[in-house]
Amino acid sequence: MFYQPELETMPREELEKLQLDRLKKLVKRVYERIPFYKESFDKAGVKPEDIQSLEDLQKFPFTTKQDLRDAYPFKMFAVGRDEVARIHCSSGTTGTATVVGYTKNDLDVWGDCFARFLYAADCDENAAIQVAYGYGLFTGGLGAHQGGENAGCTVLPMSTGNTKRQARLMHDFEVDCLCCTPSYALNIADVAIEMGYNPAEEFKVHAGILGAEPCSEAMRKDIETKLGIQVFDIYGLSEVMGPGVACECEKQNGLHVCEDHFLVEVVDPRTLQPVPDGEWGEVVFTTLSKECSPLIRYRTRDISRIITGECECGRTFRRMDRIAGRTDDMMIIRGVNVFPSQIEEEIVSFPEIAAQYQIILTTKGTLDHVELLVETVPDFPFDEVRRLEQLKKDLQKALKDNLQVAVDVKIVEPKTIERSEGKAVRIVDLREGLH
Repeated sequence: MFYQPELETMPREELEKLQLDRLKKLVKRVYERIPFYKESFDKAGVKPEDIQSLEDLQKFPFTTKQDLRDAYPFKMFAVGRDEVARIHCSSGTTGTATVVGYTKNDLDVWGDCFARFLYAADCDENAAIQVAYGYGLFTGGLGAHQGGENAGCTVLPMSTGNTKRQARLMHDFEVDCLCCTPSYALNIADVAIEMGYNPAEEFKVHAGILGAEPCSEAMRKDIETKLGIQVFDIYGLSEVMGPGVACECEKQNGLHVCEDHFLVEVVDPRTLQPVPDGEWGEVVFTTLSKECSPLIRYRTRDISRIITGECECGRTFRRMDRIAGRTDDMMIIRGVNVFPSQIEEEIVSFPEIAAQYQIILTTKGTLDHVELLVETVPDFPFDEVRRLEQLKKDLQKALKDNLQVAVDVKIVEPKTIERSEGKAVRIVDLREGLH
C-alpha cells in the first residue's frame, strides 16, 4: 500500500532532477542564512554555484555533532523565531545538547514520511496505532504520533512505562500497529504473556514499526513470534529528523530512504571518501527540504551500506541496510573492533539464552575488561550447575571463534537484567578516567 505513490515510485531520472533542484536551493540558502555554513564553505573554497550535479556535493565539507553543539542553542536555525513551530534536542548527558527546530512545514514533511511507512505496514485511516516511544524532547513519540495523524490513523499516545496497561489497552482497543523500540516491544510481549494473554492469537495487532536502537534478526523473529506481527525497522535521528528518514517496506529487505527529502551517502569513516554501493561505511545525510535546521553532509556515526538492485515492492527510493553499529559505540577489545550488535547475534543464537543482555566495561591494570551479563530463558533449569557452566563455556567459545574476542560471561536468572521502557541500556561503561 502506498501513501504517496507519485513520489514513492518516481522514476530515478525524475527523482534525481528533483534532488538537484532542491540541493541547489538548499546550499544557497544555508550559505546566506547560517554563518557557520558561510564560514565552512569559504574555508573549503566552495560556493553555492559549484553545485551543478549531485556528485558536486562531495566537494563540500561535512557537518558534525560537535558543530551543532558549538552552535547551541539557535545558531544553526535558518528561520526567525516567529517561524519555529517546535524544538527538539538531545539529552546533553555527554556534552552540550544539540538543538533542532521545525517549522510547520517541517512537521508536515516529517509526518508524511512516517505515514508512508504506516501505509507500507498496511495501516491507513481504518487502523489504530499505539505509540510507546517516549514523548517530549525525544523525537520518537511525537514523530510517530504526527505520522499516525497524517496517515489518518487513530492514535493511542501511550508514551513509555506502565507496561501492563500497554498490554491491556493494546488488547482492549484492538490496536493494529505498535510503535516503540525493539527492546520495549519485547518487554510488552513478555509482560502480556505473564498476564495470561496469548498476543499472537488474541491481539489484533499485525505490525510493529520499531526503531531508535539496533535489532538483530533473531530479536526481530522473537518479537514477531510472541506478538504475531511483522516488524518494520524504522530509522531516524534527532539531528536530521526523528523516525521516518528511512524504513523497511513489507518486503523487509532494506530501509527505503525518503530520497525526495534526504540525500544519503556512505563514506569510509577513516578517509571520509565515498564507498561504492554495497560496501559498509558511515552514513551521511543532507536534508533537502528542511526549513528551520537544514544540514549539509551530516556525519551520523551510524554504520550501514546502500543495498543494490530494485525492491520488489515497486518503490524506487534507494535502500540502506539495517544499522550495524555506531562508530562511537564500537569497542576495541584487546585490539579487536567489536559492535554490540555482533555480540547480540551470538547471544541470540543460543535458544537457552534470552535476548536481554548488558556489557559491563571496566579496567584491569592498563587493559579494558569486558563482562557480558546474559539471562537464561524462563524454562531453563538454572539450578543444574553443570549445564549452566557448559552453557557459559559454549557462549564464550562462540564469541572467541566468531568474533575473536575473549569475554567473561556471567549468566543470571530470568528477569534479573532491568527491562527497558525506552532505549535499552546495553553498555555500562565503568572504565576509570572516562567519566
